[in-house]
Amino acid sequence: MTKEQLSRESEHRQNLLTAMGTDIRAARGFVPSRLLCWSSIRILILVLSDILALSVAWKGARFLNQFYSPIPEKLVWWTWLGLPSLYWLFAGGTLLLFTHYGLYGTTVRARDYVRSAQLVSCVYFISLVLAYFYDPKLDAPRSLFFSAWVGSVLLVLVTRLFTNRLLMRLQGARGLSNVFLITKSERIQRLSSTLERRSRYRVVGAAVASMANTEVTFQRILAVQPDEVLAEDVPDVELASGLYWRLRSANIPLRLLPSSREMLYRRGIPEVIAGLPTLVIETSGFQSVDYRLKRWLDYTIAALAVLILSPVFIGIAIAIRLTSPGSVFFKQERIGLRGNVFQVWKFRTMTADAPQLQTQLEQHNQSADGIMFKLQHDPRVTPVGRFLRRSSLDELPQFFNVLLGQMSLVGPRPLPLRDVAQFDQWHHIRHQVLPGITGLWQVSGRSDIETFDDAARLDLHYIDNWSLNLDLEILMATLRIVLTGLGAY
Repeated sequence: MTKEQLSRESEHRQNLLTAMGTDIRAARGFVPSRLLCWSSIRILILVLSDILALSVAWKGARFLNQFYSPIPEKLVWWTWLGLPSLYWLFAGGTLLLFTHYGLYGTTVRARDYVRSAQLVSCVYFISLVLAYFYDPKLDAPRSLFFSAWVGSVLLVLVTRLFTNRLLMRLQGARGLSNVFLITKSERIQRLSSTLERRSRYRVVGAAVASMANTEVTFQRILAVQPDEVLAEDVPDVELASGLYWRLRSANIPLRLLPSSREMLYRRGIPEVIAGLPTLVIETSGFQSVDYRLKRWLDYTIAALAVLILSPVFIGIAIAIRLTSPGSVFFKQERIGLRGNVFQVWKFRTMTADAPQLQTQLEQHNQSADGIMFKLQHDPRVTPVGRFLRRSSLDELPQFFNVLLGQMSLVGPRPLPLRDVAQFDQWHHIRHQVLPGITGLWQVSGRSDIETFDDAARLDLHYIDNWSLNLDLEILMATLRIVLTGLGAY
């Protein structure tokens, strides 16, 4: 590696270490100024209009049915603002689904109206199933149910049409929208003049595309608090794994010009502004809920696993002590979130002198690029260790790393210092999220992946497409692989 490459590598590592110290998927701290921005006001107005539509529909349904089919007393647990508990459960479920499916975004699409009707109907259908399991002999009267259902669908559609028209008028009357540009240096002036001449955008700052994912650029964006960031020609890796998640954590929408669409096209909504085709990557006022739920599940599942599997822990510990000298546990320094070094815990599967013997075995490394150390028939592995590796039981102590906040159940695999020292610059982007016990890499080939570039691309794909559903899919796939021992040695 040349001195220039070493310098760039050192600079990149320093940027990672000095960047924000949390997972890029986590929301940033509360910013009062964002409550007064147009996107927050727009969300509040839409939420209030939906609540109004649902409450009017329920009041109408109750009025029409109160004389011959009122709600059974056993289904009225409380009453608030003149509406029974069932209404508030329906309204809460509806608003959560609207939020999850992006119906409080800044872009109005015809299909959103269809989706809103479908989601309202879905809530009512789910209520029938839950009511049956709650008490098969007790449910809301049919006439009340159908009148509330039809009324809710119609009124939500009508109020949304009216509210969106009102919001469009208000948006036109509020003046210019502030935008921060990220593009090539030679394009900044031309793009600025195009936007200010043809649209209602005012450029309040700019940065070159090569600096898009630096802390300096992000702090400049936070300083001017733009309504949107418009990006063009941002390197795909930097865009997907840095810029997008940082802006999302600050609740600032990202708008892409076509040259920057490759990695995030699935998230974007097409829209033409100033005669330019763009993709809008919207944020949500509730965008941190999934990540917080992920961390809650991490701690809960890890604690339950330690408690339930404690007899297994004891059995494995006894087997290791009886079959080979040395400690029950193996501790190794690994690189985690933001380049921080921490101790990973595993059950020992090798001889006690395994770290010293590795230098002698490096020449037999089966990894194609040499970044990771892989040896299918490693002579250091003990008989018990071979079984533990095949069954992945050696990984169980990492639940303690999860409880300590150093790891997650799902995320990029934390690697030893030896491996990380050989990383290319773009490989370090995997350190912007919490490392995991399992991940997309493990369920897509495990030890069968030949080069680290292939594994790193899977990590970046995971970061780019992360969702709570993806984590759950990986966990289920991991269970299947553990049971079959596929790819383990």
